[in-house]
Amino acid sequence: MRTVLPESLLMLASACRAPLYVVGGSVRDHLAGLTSKTYDWDICSPMSADELIAAAESCRFQVKAVYRNTGTVKLQSSDKTDFEYSCFRSDKYVRGTHVPVEIFFTDDIRLDALRRDFTANAVYYDIRAEKYVDPLDGISAIRKKRLTTVAPAQKVFGEDGLRLMRLARQAAQLGFSPDEECFLGAKQNATLIDDISPERIFAELNSLLIADQKHGNADGPYQGLTLLEQMSVLARILPELALGKDMQQRPDFHKYDVLEHSLRAVKYADPRIRLAALLHDIGKPTCMLRDGNSHGHHVEGADLTRAVLTRWKAPKKSIERIPALIEWHMYDFDCKAKENKLRRFFISHYDILEDLMLLKQADFSACLDDTSVAPTCLRWQRLLMDMREKNTPFTLKQLAVTGKDILDIGIPPAHIASILQQLLLHCAITPADNKKERLLFLVPGIKKSLFS
Repeated sequence: MRTVLPESLLMLASACRAPLYVVGGSVRDHLAGLTSKTYDWDICSPMSADELIAAAESCRFQVKAVYRNTGTVKLQSSDKTDFEYSCFRSDKYVRGTHVPVEIFFTDDIRLDALRRDFTANAVYYDIRAEKYVDPLDGISAIRKKRLTTVAPAQKVFGEDGLRLMRLARQAAQLGFSPDEECFLGAKQNATLIDDISPERIFAELNSLLIADQKHGNADGPYQGLTLLEQMSVLARILPELALGKDMQQRPDFHKYDVLEHSLRAVKYADPRIRLAALLHDIGKPTCMLRDGNSHGHHVEGADLTRAVLTRWKAPKKSIERIPALIEWHMYDFDCKAKENKLRRFFISHYDILEDLMLLKQADFSACLDDTSVAPTCLRWQRLLMDMREKNTPFTLKQLAVTGKDILDIGIPPAHIASILQQLLLHCAITPADNKKERLLFLVPGIKKSLFS
């Protein structure tokens, strides 16, 4: 372990009066043989926050934040490496409170270990002594690729509902599985996820959806989502989609029910669109229960997705972009859209076009586990190539005229944006017309058709 520690941390350990330990994910990952581009350096000792600060400042660390009530100090070394220090402590929770109601500082490393979640995260490395300290047999759990709780699972999950999400996310990242007691304890406490803020749930879910990028566990996102479903947590954070469990679909198009299809869409999705892949059929359960079929589920799904993302307090950009992807994910699914209409569609939705094709591919692959190129994507790729070879403008910047050019021929400013958009759509069909003189010639006719 010593060989992967930053030099600044070795220096800090030498400056401390008491042993300084690395704990948590960095130790676990090293013991598991998992590589990482970056480590989260969590360090601890029985020293008080003030004692640690004095030692850190003597080693030219910058103190970024201090939380004396929890004995936590955030540090940054001179080479910009971040560390989070915590004093050994024991926490007391009241069921469902998520944060401890009492904190006791201690010099007992076992008590400190017992306040954590899983034994795999409660292995310590004594930096000066160059040895592991394993109060709860976490090394054995790591070797077995198991997530076992540091105390009875009922207690661990009963203290903090966020640990339900952490269990699924860590299982996804590590390729570990919960043991039976851990799984049952999580499932029996699934309702406690209701006490967790939407922002925290959304953050954990996003980390789960890109879990494969942490250590290369290719099926991690799918495994994590499946675990959330098995623990009855998915039904509480995403009830709109969970309604699709056991809701069968046409067997000639689909091998799986609505929920399983959605989880498998994530399995096949590019990381950039995995949240959209998870939610792309969220409208189906509502439509099928209300209408007896899934017609219009893409429109219903866009509205539901907007509501879900708003509930999760997602970024504004996501609230705008992801529903748009879902609204259009069925467009030209049968490859019957007329070519000129499709050309105009590419222009009108150019900002989401690449992601939309990725979503279509994930949706196609998840139907029958078919990883060949989706027919719609193949058609679109060929048409896009043809348009680019003919120098079709896809954005206003690529048009041969500007707003000023149109203003100069006497068009009112309020009309310019609409006219430019119509010129762009015209060039989607006739790219050879993208010349200044020709476009300006077309402007009066477009103005008349739009505003007369």
